[in-house]
Amino acid sequence: MLVVMDVFSRRIIGFGVAREHIDGVTVCRMFNDAIACQPRPKHLSTDHAPLFRVHRWFANLRILEIEEIKSVPYAPTSHPFIERLIGTVRREYLDRVFFWNSVDLTRKLKAFRDYYNEIRTHRSLDGTTPAQCAGAEPAAPAKLSSYASLQHCQGLFQTPMAA
Repeated sequence: MLVVMDVFSRRIIGFGVAREHIDGVTVCRMFNDAIACQPRPKHLSTDHAPLFRVHRWFANLRILEIEEIKSVPYAPTSHPFIERLIGTVRREYLDRVFFWNSVDLTRKLKAFRDYYNEIRTHRSLDGTTPAQCAGAEPAAPAKLSSYASLQHCQGLFQTPMAA
């Protein structure tokens, strides 16, 4: 699984899923799937994994006109936001749901992406959502006298909404 995140707004851009052995071609396909239907980033930060040092990866970034920025070697803390996101996806979602194949996992990760970006508030963003940080309008506040629960990710998460 590959995740692409906008570090400024903490918004999940997309996920790339592969079920086979991962090589340079597969990483390029996963990245292209993750950023499909989104504006292309100008910069991309990656670590020093061998998969990000193959000719196909450099060619893919050159064609997409994306500048790659390498992180500090042997320092996983140089990407703290993505490390936190990976832990959140594992703890809050993947440890709780079953998936049957890569298509099912992709569908469920898209549902989690929508929940994470539009519904789930973040303490580091002063209680706003990543979508609001990126410029979306905030949701209408729920009335405490009349509300219902809205279910997300097949009932795994519930948020109050105006009834």
